[in-house]
Amino acid sequence: MNSMQDKIADLQRRRAEAEAGGGTERQARQREAGKLTARERVAALVDADSFDEAGLFATHRATLFGMADKVLPADGVITGAAAVDGRLVHLASQDFTVAGGSAGEVHSTKVAEIMHMALKTGSPFVFINDSGGARVQEGIDSLSGYGKVFHANVLLSGVVPQVALVCGPCAGGAAYSPALTDFIIQTRQSQLFITGPQVIRQVTGEKVSAEQLGGPDAHMRLSGVIHFIAEDDRHAVLLCRKLLSFLPANNLEDPPQVAGDPAVEPNPLLETLVPAQARQAYDVRRVIAAVVDFADFLEVQAGFAPNIVVGFARIGGCTVGVVANQALVQAGVLDIDASDKAARFIRFCNAFNIPLLTFVDVPGFLPGVRQEHAGIIRHGAKLLFAYASATVPKITVILRKAYGGAYVAMCSKDLGADRVFAWPTAEIAVMGAEGAAEIVFRKEIDEAAQPEQKRRELIDDYRETFSNPYVAAARRLVDAVIEPALTRRHVAQALEYLRNKRELRPQKKHGLMPL
Repeated sequence: MNSMQDKIADLQRRRAEAEAGGGTERQARQREAGKLTARERVAALVDADSFDEAGLFATHRATLFGMADKVLPADGVITGAAAVDGRLVHLASQDFTVAGGSAGEVHSTKVAEIMHMALKTGSPFVFINDSGGARVQEGIDSLSGYGKVFHANVLLSGVVPQVALVCGPCAGGAAYSPALTDFIIQTRQSQLFITGPQVIRQVTGEKVSAEQLGGPDAHMRLSGVIHFIAEDDRHAVLLCRKLLSFLPANNLEDPPQVAGDPAVEPNPLLETLVPAQARQAYDVRRVIAAVVDFADFLEVQAGFAPNIVVGFARIGGCTVGVVANQALVQAGVLDIDASDKAARFIRFCNAFNIPLLTFVDVPGFLPGVRQEHAGIIRHGAKLLFAYASATVPKITVILRKAYGGAYVAMCSKDLGADRVFAWPTAEIAVMGAEGAAEIVFRKEIDEAAQPEQKRRELIDDYRETFSNPYVAAARRLVDAVIEPALTRRHVAQALEYLRNKRELRPQKKHGLMPL
């Protein structure tokens, strides 16, 4: 084998063997389980013929427990760079057909190295997880590999977007890499947990299935760990592509500008979506859809803390991060989970230069012993901290209720909002008129000849005096009281005016968020 042709033929043979992964039989089982193979996932994610693989011929160096003669193609993980919609990304895709996708020393080193390339080139990193966990035969070397990946996750944090796709088992230490990324997309064929059902049963006696413990419904509705649920691998890839389309490549770039909807004509629909009566529910997502380009809104963590809505949209082709109280759920009250959900989203938007658009209709923070003892003060402070520390353009639209500390927390003027608009239906006060009247006018009501009639009169008087947007506008806490139909126009203009916003802050290593 001395000629160039012989060497090329040998290279092609070796490449074909490595690209075959665990072989046709194991790949067939993967497909029968409703999953794509590792390479099929990469092909579905990236632009055609754009993938440049790194580390195809990497192999482990373990010799114990039968590993000396074991061939693991690509050491069970595919890594490289590619284009997604013409934009550079770096990625890793674990191959469950090779030793169950187990993470050994070389496996994890490959992942960490491609993450460092994402850092060097200022490009997003996508990690497709499908692994049985640490490679037990390699012992502490596999744990060291995990440490390298976690460390890289932290280095990338706030510099380039990180997206994790959980498309199969992701257990034990492996679960912490997705947890350190910005967004997790979990398929219905996958499980994500630290300790499996068998261990939990042995330690606590609790009986729970893998789906109940670490399935996507549990993590969306209960733990809040994940951000999107995908029906299958192809859906996960589509969600990933759509998410990346809203995001800049790194923290030094602005979000991508696309051909947006140029229309800013009045939209009369907005005058009908929010009932004037403070106790009537409505879906704030309809308000969002009526304001953003083409009614296109990518909601994040839709099933977790549904009393607040967060997600990405565009106005005039420019990405915005939307935060909105959801009156349809608990009247849009702020609780522990809602505060955490919104604070994390706000921090991401600020890190990646994405303007914030906030829609306010909030009756307050959720009262109760359980919330107090679980730390609503600490968790609510996260929301205050996130908004106050954000230096991106911040635009607030007060739709209806804006009461008490929750009014301040939802990006009020005093918390740093650059523009605050209020609809005529806005009520900005320490509390609702009914509650305030009971406190302020209790003596007058008790002593009145007709207490109920007096109570109604005083409630109306309080509402007229305090619970309207004009008092706040007079105090310069609201920049303008606007017609609902003109909301899109006002927001679009404010975004344009704030495009070159610069805000200097005291020099420090970092603030201390109340975690």
